This record gives sequence, C-alpha cells and structure tokens, in this order.
Amino acid sequence: MKIGILGGGQLGQMLALAGKSLGHTFVFLDPAPDAPARAQGLHLCGSYEDPKLLTEFAELVDVISCEFENVPTQSLKFLAKLKPVLPNPDAFTVGRNRVNEKLLFAKLGIPAADFFELSSNFDLPRAAAKLGDKFVIKTCEFGYDGKGQQVVKSANDLKAAQITGPSIAEKFIEFTRELSQIAVRAEGGEMKFYPLVENIHTEGILFKTTVPANVSKTQDDSAQQYVRAIAESLNYVGVLALEMFEVQGKLYANELAPRVHNTGHWSIEGAKTSQFENHLRAISDLPLGDTEAIGFCAMLNIIGKHPDLKALKKINSSFIHLYGKQERPGRKLGHVTVVTQLQSECTAVVEQIKQVLRNE
Repeated sequence: MKIGILGGGQLGQMLALAGKSLGHTFVFLDPAPDAPARAQGLHLCGSYEDPKLLTEFAELVDVISCEFENVPTQSLKFLAKLKPVLPNPDAFTVGRNRVNEKLLFAKLGIPAADFFELSSNFDLPRAAAKLGDKFVIKTCEFGYDGKGQQVVKSANDLKAAQITGPSIAEKFIEFTRELSQIAVRAEGGEMKFYPLVENIHTEGILFKTTVPANVSKTQDDSAQQYVRAIAESLNYVGVLALEMFEVQGKLYANELAPRVHNTGHWSIEGAKTSQFENHLRAISDLPLGDTEAIGFCAMLNIIGKHPDLKALKKINSSFIHLYGKQERPGRKLGHVTVVTQLQSECTAVVEQIKQVLRNE
C-alpha cells in the first residue's frame, strides 16, 4: 500500500521504517527541504495549504495520515474528498486546539483542569477570578514542548502576562506525576492499549519515559476508559495518546495527541508491536498487533546537543535512534531506549545513559 504522511519529521521517519516490513511505501508532504523522513520515501516539499500540491500528493497514495496535529483542518478536509484520511479530520480539529480538547473532556465526563478562554489581556482578571492565584496560559494552537506557555503564580506574573492570540488559561494543578496512555483503534472498533507509562519533563520537554508505570488497577482502568471514550466519540482510527496528571491518586486529562507519540517511542524495541507498526496496521485495515511490553523499558530523549555516541554505544541493553537533525537548544535530536528483564537493571542502565547525556 502507498501511504501518504503529512509531515516529514522523526515520527514520519519512524512510521516509514516500521512500514517496510509490511510492504508499504511512503510519500511525505512537508515544507522543510531537510525533513528527516525524506530518505524513507518520496518527499513533496511545499505548503500544506497548496491545493495543487495537495492534489498531487493524494493522487500518489492510497490512504493519508499525519505525523503531527497542526496541519490545517481545511487541508485535511480537502484531502478527505480525494482519499481516505485516517484518523479523520474531526480528530485533528479537536487535537490541535486546547479549547476543543477541554470541551470534549467535559462532554465525556473526563476529569481535567478548570479553564477560561482568553482572547486578549483584558480577559486575564476574569480568568484569575475564576481559576485562582495560580494558572497556566497556553496558546490554543501550535503549542508543544513547553512552547507558547506562561505560568502565573503571582500578581507580578499576571501583570507581565501577554496574550498574543487565542489562548486558554488552565488552573494550575499540583500533580504528583505525569502519565500517558497510548492506544490503537481499528476501523471496526477493536482497541488495544499499551502499558500506562510515567513521564518526566525538563523545561516543558519530555526527557524520560518509564514503562510500565507503577499504578493501581483503578488508575489503569481509568486511563483506558478515558481513551476509549475519546476514540469512540471521534470514530477514531489509528494510534491515540492521552497525557494525564496524577493528583492524589486520581487521573486528570491534560492533552490529547491524535497520532503516534513521543511517550510511545520505547515500543520500537520494548513492545511486541510498536506504536508505529500498529498505527499503520490500523489505517491499512490489517489486524492489530500485540501491545504487550517485552520487559522493563525506558526512553530518554536526546535534546539540544548530540552526546558522546561512542560512550552511548558501550552501554548494554540500550538502543540509539538519531533523527538526522541539526543541533538547536530545546530540539529533540534522537532518543535512547532501554529494554531489560529486571527492573533494577533497567534503572541502572538509565543512570548510565543520563550520565552520558549530562556530559553532552
């Protein structure tokens, strides 16, 4: 099958690598001439809003998907008239906009932080009156890895805050830890769930994911219940991720990602079927693969600068993935996965990797 991917970053790259064993070929549409996925298929370089290029793209493929949620909704709807777009455009309309996410969570009865819509600085006093002294301002769209966020914890923070476009104020949650649930849903409605994982962020950017998270059955059931409700409400097909906060044992939804996700990268080596292969299986109407972890796993992102690769390669039970990107502060350049059969061994290997990354 010929699969079209909107976006040619590392997620597109990993989708293509996973698709080779399934016999798929790939076409990427991405405006960046140096898109990491360009070596894994045909790269159409241009705007996501160019009708001529979108038409050419659709004519080359059998089914279309996205590696990130910020493709314009109108472009997705245009493409959906030409070829199947999976997940459907409605899923991206929700996943790319924080207000839409919060409204869906509320509709489905999924716990989430209280929020207030912002259109200008004049809305900030009303947001503070509703949410209290501590809240987080986030742009409604195009915010990721901590970008487009301002934390308000004092009157001075409130005075300094600047609203530059449609934004949302979310009540500040004093959480114990961050968790995420990744699942995959087939066209017929079958769903499979990866283990719930625990995440640690540094300056808003994911640094480490640990698999499986140490959670109760109630938490595990809640996470799956939330994701199932979201997927069914959107008639979703493909891999879906939900990031959550744990507060006094209860899970609160934070963000929805209608795509393969950074907190699932461990699955390439650590699960019987990776999130990337399962996404492709779902959108190409193949049976879903087993999502079980094959051991204790962890994933650490390489951020900003490339580490001493020679030192990393000496660490047993680890797998290095580089994305072919130029160094830049805050940029994800690659990741390292750890897979072991003993939890203590996994922890020890992670510490070795962290030591190398600290000496970038």
